[in-house]
Amino acid sequence: MQAYDITLGDWQSGPPAHDSDGWCFGLPPGIRPAQWPLDPHSGYPMLHGFTLRLPADYRVHGPDVVALSFFATSLDHNDGGPIGGPDGMEDVVDAPSPLPPDDAALLPFWERARQAHPRLSRMRDILGCAYAVILLSQDEADGAACPPPPLVDSPLQHVLAVPQWFGAGAAAGFAAWERRDVPLPEARDPHTVHRPFALSARANDPNAGRPPREYFGDTPGDGDYQPFHYWLDGEIATENYREHDWAAGHAANHLGGTMRPVQNVPEFSPYYIGFEENFGGYNFGGGNAQLDFKDMQFDWACG
Repeated sequence: MQAYDITLGDWQSGPPAHDSDGWCFGLPPGIRPAQWPLDPHSGYPMLHGFTLRLPADYRVHGPDVVALSFFATSLDHNDGGPIGGPDGMEDVVDAPSPLPPDDAALLPFWERARQAHPRLSRMRDILGCAYAVILLSQDEADGAACPPPPLVDSPLQHVLAVPQWFGAGAAAGFAAWERRDVPLPEARDPHTVHRPFALSARANDPNAGRPPREYFGDTPGDGDYQPFHYWLDGEIATENYREHDWAAGHAANHLGGTMRPVQNVPEFSPYYIGFEENFGGYNFGGGNAQLDFKDMQFDWACG
């Protein structure tokens, strides 16, 4: 099992190349619009953050699952936590019951949520914001880009403002949120603007295939996971902090191996991806995030 650095390419528009290892922003492949996950707070479609084609050694869900698409709460619906939406929305979107809701305005959301992809997993962060993963087959990963779905036809759909990405595209929405000029390409459909990325195996990462664990003092963690840092002469002091030579050059966006969260190390499986805010457009308070796609856990911390 290898660890992989992820290198972002130049901005592109149109369908992602089939020979790329994945892309961030843009659109997910191969799913139907009705399968696009809804945000359980607002009922709006969630932001597509990235699609990753899994190397063979990371196909932990079996050989038929070759990729995944990651979705998140829209930036402008996150104000230190999810902006509150209509009452009852979470119940009908998160895990819709077999029986329809009594509220007729919630019924269309329940009907849409019951069309969810069979390999959809949902997660929440500590603030309550929603995230989701859809595991993709080969045919889905190679399939056409899925356009944003039509909004649910209900008066409750407009209790909150339409998320910015839904009109402007995910890339332009992130650029506007950061309030900086990003050299996005012109596109007939702004939703197709994306950044492809490439995986490259790390030449030296002793933690490939090992579950990351927090490290204190000079005692290795579970499974012989090695921290990327150490203390000179074993004395814990700011001036004695050092990083191992083997950790030099590791990319901030990466698949597996040594984890470098801004704060604590979550107890994840080796099958995780670590990524920054610009890897799809998120608000991590200047920090970064980790997604364990084996056990479907998600964690982030601010910088």
